[in-house]
Amino acid sequence: MYAPLHGVAFAATNGMVAALSAVLTGGEGGDQNVAAFARETGLLNRPPAPVTRRRGTPTPTEVTLFLTTACNLRCTYCYASAGDSPATYMTMDVAKRGIDFVIDNARREGAPFAGVHYHGGGEPSVHWGLMTESLAYARERAGDLQVIAASAGNGVFTDRQIDWMITNLNGGMSLPFDGLPEAHDKHRPTVRGTGSSARVMHTMRRFTDADYPYAVRLTVTAEQIPLLPDSIEFVLSNFTPKRVQVEPAYQLGRHAGEPDAETEEFIAAYREAQGRAARFGHELIYSAARVGTLTNHFCGITQDNFCLSPAGNVSACFEAFSEDNEFADVFFYGSPGPDGYTFDMDRLDRLRDLGVEHRSFCDGCFAKWNCAGDCYHKSLATNGRGEFTGSQRCHITRELVKDQLLTRIAGSGGLIWRDDHTGEPCGVHGGTNE
Repeated sequence: MYAPLHGVAFAATNGMVAALSAVLTGGEGGDQNVAAFARETGLLNRPPAPVTRRRGTPTPTEVTLFLTTACNLRCTYCYASAGDSPATYMTMDVAKRGIDFVIDNARREGAPFAGVHYHGGGEPSVHWGLMTESLAYARERAGDLQVIAASAGNGVFTDRQIDWMITNLNGGMSLPFDGLPEAHDKHRPTVRGTGSSARVMHTMRRFTDADYPYAVRLTVTAEQIPLLPDSIEFVLSNFTPKRVQVEPAYQLGRHAGEPDAETEEFIAAYREAQGRAARFGHELIYSAARVGTLTNHFCGITQDNFCLSPAGNVSACFEAFSEDNEFADVFFYGSPGPDGYTFDMDRLDRLRDLGVEHRSFCDGCFAKWNCAGDCYHKSLATNGRGEFTGSQRCHITRELVKDQLLTRIAGSGGLIWRDDHTGEPCGVHGGTNE
């Protein structure tokens, strides 16, 4: 049994479930031992739901710069289809405007740091000059205010670039690496059609040798599901990522129409892979299975996420990186203005209202406050713009949340687990700042 808002999960017989149900509904003649257990665990209380909502004009203290849509890889499952369209590049003026805005907000709000991060529909390091110059500008502009910088990247870097990242990206890096080199190379070729695994492994070795914080994400296509356990063992036997995330390939971009990896076979392979990861002291990350996190927000789209497209407009979503994205009218909510940016408050308020508490399909789901409704961009791609009606990811999430609960119960003596969650490093970039 799992009571997420009470922070407790425990093993129970059918008889215990029935007796506890009677106690919780106030039935006559309830078992006194069960009633005492319910009191001791707080189950008779009604804790508030973990619902928060932003209001008013946004004052972000972190910016994510989508530097370019150009990329030096041609991944078969790229959600952005990078390389299929003419590339766009951010200018220094666009970057400066965003950096000035968040640093000024951070000073005004008394924030402990300002954040400058790199992501987008291409590979940020391809626009190397702007990446390095924008961060140098941010640190100079911030003065004594700390700047936390992090990036997603494909790992195909020169040693000079790696040196700079280790020195300057103090929030860590997130690298895609699909495990076994043959699995990685099949789906992540360079623009010349050659494999990229050797370059990515070199980057990870450099990061490992420098004790630099990085996370690894494995994307699993349908035909490579059987390789997942061996891929996890390969990664953890050879490298030292802070986090290892595993996701089935999304049927977006170049992978649209390909065989579905969101299957029972994926769940089984994930479970075997988790067993191997445990031997290295790791718990695999699946983005919507987050026992220890209680929230109504899956990601930053409901929390005024402040990302700039190459053209300088404001998006709340990493996957809506350009104004021609199918769902740009949902996620783009700002543009350059006289005081930094002009915000479409109606559109922003619609994003703020996308918390899981407003999603009727999720009512009654035991994983509701852990998953928080999953990725809204993928929800739109799956369900369209109508009411969310669920997806195969919902089943995967519930199964993996259940696994996490059973692991925690077993690790707490086999009967009851209490959530003493005190915060974890960011699972996106691998560093210690969210």
